[in-house]
Amino acid sequence: MLRTWVEGIDAIMARDPAARSRLEVLLCYPGLHAVAIHRLAHRLWTWRIRLPARLLSHLARILTGIEIHPGARIGRRLVIDHGDGVVIGETAELGDDILIYHQVTLGGTSLVAGKRHPTVGNGVILGAGAKVLGPIVVGEGARVGANAVVVSDVPAGATVVGIPARPVDRRPAGADLLPYGTPCDETLDPGLRSLEQLRAEIAALSARLAALEAEARKPRTPASAGEGG
Repeated sequence: MLRTWVEGIDAIMARDPAARSRLEVLLCYPGLHAVAIHRLAHRLWTWRIRLPARLLSHLARILTGIEIHPGARIGRRLVIDHGDGVVIGETAELGDDILIYHQVTLGGTSLVAGKRHPTVGNGVILGAGAKVLGPIVVGEGARVGANAVVVSDVPAGATVVGIPARPVDRRPAGADLLPYGTPCDETLDPGLRSLEQLRAEIAALSARLAALEAEARKPRTPASAGEGG
């Protein structure tokens, strides 16, 4: 338990330039507190001491604004930055070295018992407001952009943005770690570029149609009468 505390503090120090000391992180970072309480609640859950486990997770939610079901499986060095509004469901599985920003939901899309929440691989970044829904897999090293809605598997190393989330061609230069996740802009998103192309084509067709209509409205010159003999 002590080792996970130390690892969690070091992970926050490495990823948050606002963290000035380990003592500050220990005392002032709700993401660290929520994860620590979750590890205890999860242990009780696996021992089938279910009600105390739920009470602990409820206490963590009251104190931190972060809701992690005690059944969720969380790897090492998880960083929840800011954290308010984060929800991690019962059957979610998270690997190591994951970074989650505020308002992220790892939610279910089914009321049927069993696996219904996402599996998130090592080194994933989930941008602010991202919604990852259903028993899907977010591959190792993937990036999920801010406010993206992910409802299908994300390949390892991919970056996805938008609603519904779509892969983008590349990451911005030097963007191994983007605060709050990858933005959804048309320089990255092929979907937006396609829409812009369609808009341009429609504008060109509209202009051509207007020209043809104007041509059709022009008065026609009567045909010259033939000369008499």
